[in-house]
Amino acid sequence: MSQSPIIGITLDSEEPGGYSKMPWYALRKNYCESVVKAGGVPVLLPHEPALAAAYLDLIDGLIVTGGAFDVDPALFGAASRHATVVLKARRTEFELAVVKGALERDMPLLGICGGQQLMNVALGGTLIQHIPDEVADPLAHEQPNPRTEPGHDVAVAAGSKLAAIVGAARIPVNSAHHQAVKDVAPGCVADAFAPDGVVEGIEAPDRKFCIGVQWHPEYDISPADTALLRAFVEACR
Repeated sequence: MSQSPIIGITLDSEEPGGYSKMPWYALRKNYCESVVKAGGVPVLLPHEPALAAAYLDLIDGLIVTGGAFDVDPALFGAASRHATVVLKARRTEFELAVVKGALERDMPLLGICGGQQLMNVALGGTLIQHIPDEVADPLAHEQPNPRTEPGHDVAVAAGSKLAAIVGAARIPVNSAHHQAVKDVAPGCVADAFAPDGVVEGIEAPDRKFCIGVQWHPEYDISPADTALLRAFVEACR
């Protein structure tokens, strides 16, 4: 393994328009910058499901990123699809393939926002399709203030790996999602909760490093975010 771990980061994809008249990949710079700051070497992964194993041979850890789209509810057994759900089928197919491959290898895995939701589904869990329709008196999980600021706090479960990493029982987080973990996947536990009860973090205790968070630690808005990225990169060494 290299001195600095190679961290694979999944890309988002967009249809023609804006940047290009052809379909294009996209990723905020701060995903890469946060990995570099934490001591890793970021490598971006195009959506080629057949190459999932080849990518995994090249990297030491995997970050599954967020995006303004949703996992197909059919993948977790839902009988219907909420009107707000937006699909990116090729991206989801690829991310499921690369996550399942990473899990088979017990490769360190960090799911961010939609990445946490994808991880939960890959491991056999389910999702809330639209928080306002399924959660009583929900917070504004699509926070109105900038993502560079906290939207709310989360309570971190005592005794969890996340608690050991962040060293706090409550941390401020940013929030940009309309879906969330519903049934936590077998082999995982919920390790962070919003004040309205929404699951904000999951982890698989028996794995080397398998953590998903509903917020965006790449914005580095608190010491907890810094600690989480550093712990992930360290696990990849």
